[in-house]
Order: sequence, then C-alpha cells, then structure tokens
Amino acid sequence: MLKESKTEEDKKISDMLAKVKNRLLVFSGKGGVGKSTVAVNLALALSRQGLRVGLLDADIHGPNLAKMLGVEEKRMEITGERLCPVQVNENLKLVSMAFLLDSPGSPVIWRGPMKMKIIQQFLGDVEWGELDWLICDSPPGTGDEHLSIAQLIPSTAALIVTTPQDVSILDSRKAVSFAQKLNLKILGIVENMSVLSCPHCGKDIELFKKGGGEKVASELGVPLLGKIPIDPRIVESGDSGEPFVLNAADSEAARVFGEIVKKILK
Repeated sequence: MLKESKTEEDKKISDMLAKVKNRLLVFSGKGGVGKSTVAVNLALALSRQGLRVGLLDADIHGPNLAKMLGVEEKRMEITGERLCPVQVNENLKLVSMAFLLDSPGSPVIWRGPMKMKIIQQFLGDVEWGELDWLICDSPPGTGDEHLSIAQLIPSTAALIVTTPQDVSILDSRKAVSFAQKLNLKILGIVENMSVLSCPHCGKDIELFKKGGGEKVASELGVPLLGKIPIDPRIVESGDSGEPFVLNAADSEAARVFGEIVKKILK
C-alpha cells in the first residue's frame, strides 16, 4: 500500500470523529494506580446503559484491556481496507495492540513515531461506526501516546486516576497541568484504592493513606468524582476477564463506580 499523505490520514480521522459524540482520555501521572481498571469498567458501565462505546487501548507497550474484558483470544478482522474492532458486547467495541501480537508475551519495541502511526491507524483505519463515547486508555505518564491523542482527537475530555499517597498525588498534579496546557476539559479525578474495609471487623484500613485525591482536587480546582475502595474482587475480576461492575455488582466499589458514571454523564 502506498504511503498516504498527512492530509489523507487527517481526513480519515476527521470523518471517523464526526461519528463520535463524546471523547474521553483516561490517564494518570503514575503507573499502578488502576487506570485501566477504571477505563474498562467505565466503558462497560456506559455500554450497559445502551450507549454505543468504543474503547481504544492506547497503551502500546502494555495492552491489557483485552485480557481484562475476556477477549484476549480474539483478533480484529479486515473488511475491505479497514480493520473491524473486536465486539465485546452488543454496545462495546475494543481496539488494542494485543490483537496484533503473535503472543501475549511478545514485546513491542518501538520509538515515538511508530507509536504515533499506530494510534493514527487505530483511529482512521478502523471501522468504529457511530459512537456515543470513545474512551482512550493510555499508558502512565504524559508522553507520546497522550500527545498523539490530544493532537489527533480535538475536544477530548480528561479523567485522571490517582491513589491517595503523596507519590501518586505528586504525579497527578503533573497530569492535571498536562491536561490544562493541552486545553483538555478535565472531567475530574478518581481516587482509586481509597481504603480497605477489614472483612472481620469492618474497620477501614488506610493502606495508601487518606484524602490525597480530595486534597489535590481542591488545590487544583477540579472535581473529585469518587473514591473507589480496595476490594480483592477487583483484582480477581481483572484477571478473569469479568470486570467488577459485573462480577462484584453488589460491592461498595461497584456502587461508588456507579456514582462516578452518573457524574460523568452529567
């Protein structure tokens, strides 16, 4: 296939985005805060409300969403000259680098320009169709993938995930500043791994300290959308491919997440 001009690539992306009502970038300044867990459960919760959702796994080096949604054995098919997303359920579609690897253990050893190119293709060369929401899950930090999405997808909103401890909060401030400099609308901050409720006495255990998300949200003037508690079932759900909004729908974490979704929809 001949190399397309930048204008042709831009047009394909523009045509695709014209069919998308809402665009959301889920990111964090630090790894290990549960950003992908939030992205997966948000996408699934929205799709279960009858909304048409596209989930783009922009973590090129560590694509985990296929496993978390239980579709890691599937592959994206080609129709004509376009890729078709993997259909997770009736209303949820997923595109991920995981579907293009020879095996789950295959590393992706790419520099920035290659990552920019694949994100362009995930947007312009994929048959997404009409979407109410396009949710982009990004790797930790504020690097190539985040810049690519901000530049390629105008009017993107941002949701920042953090945990309560100071190290994570420090990086969350950077993430908020990054979003502001790129003129992303910040929907708010989600504090993940907030507290652990003791299964024996019911007392809250503050494994990662307390109140960090609320503090940084207040300092920076952005909404705190909710505080998701620690629940072992969240880990089990991610590993089993059954997100906790389904697998542990009766949990406090699922209840809090439901409130977060309501705030996002408002």
